[in-house]
Amino acid sequence: MILLQLLINGIVTGCALGVVAISFSLIYSTTRIFHVAHAGVYTLAGYIAWSLSTRGVPSVLSLLGAVAFCAAVGALIQHQLYHRLERRRASHLVVLIASLGTLAVMQNLIAGIYTPNILQFHISWSQGTMRLGGVLLSYAQILTVLMGIAAYAGMMYFAHRTMLGKRIRAVASNPFLAEITRLEPKTVYVIVIAIASAIVALPGVLVPLDLGLQPYSGISALLTATIAMIAGGVGSISGAFFLSVAIAVVQNLSLLVIPGEWSIGVTFFIFVIFMLFRPTGLFTAR
Repeated sequence: MILLQLLINGIVTGCALGVVAISFSLIYSTTRIFHVAHAGVYTLAGYIAWSLSTRGVPSVLSLLGAVAFCAAVGALIQHQLYHRLERRRASHLVVLIASLGTLAVMQNLIAGIYTPNILQFHISWSQGTMRLGGVLLSYAQILTVLMGIAAYAGMMYFAHRTMLGKRIRAVASNPFLAEITRLEPKTVYVIVIAIASAIVALPGVLVPLDLGLQPYSGISALLTATIAMIAGGVGSISGAFFLSVAIAVVQNLSLLVIPGEWSIGVTFFIFVIFMLFRPTGLFTAR
């Protein structure tokens, strides 16, 4: 029974990390920016929803408010930071350091406003539980799984079936050709980071319902999601999502044989194996 509970918990965690991975993959495959500040946007979403909820705003509106706020923050970072650095022909290393600095500023602002201590994020319905075949799940966990599946399906449809999705894929494939054919890559970059920031706000709100809010929690989520993105194949939505689920499941099942503090080592071991035998990723995007 413990094995089954750990397996289900791994799937829940994997669905949340999968959404982080596909949103980060969307940014990196399109802009080629290693947007480390994405972890700060992920963390910020939970605090915005918490602030709205504690002021009496209904939970659905709190979630939508966090999504809208994070989308605006992501667009602002692209337009006011990355775009300015690109105009100055900054190297990738400079952009990465700027992103790290942005993350540090966001984390410390959150810690300064809300304190660095863990805040409990309670919504009346989220603490309810459901037993499925001996496995106990909270409503927040069930919603996390449904959200992850819906986000994955929605991103697949958006990328392959909508005009904006095809425009983004065209820009990601050849920015120079996109520029001369008036697809406006700079505008697309703002849209992409805004969309990715809105998507990552979903797990950013739902995960703290179980684990609480902490200003520096986004780093570990982004690290695992980045490993999943690279191992799954950069640019592959399916690879990023399913590798996130697989890694989270392996991490949880490893608790049966090794202490919890060593489980992150399992993630890096999987990553090293993938890089040795499949450096292009499991699902190489066409």
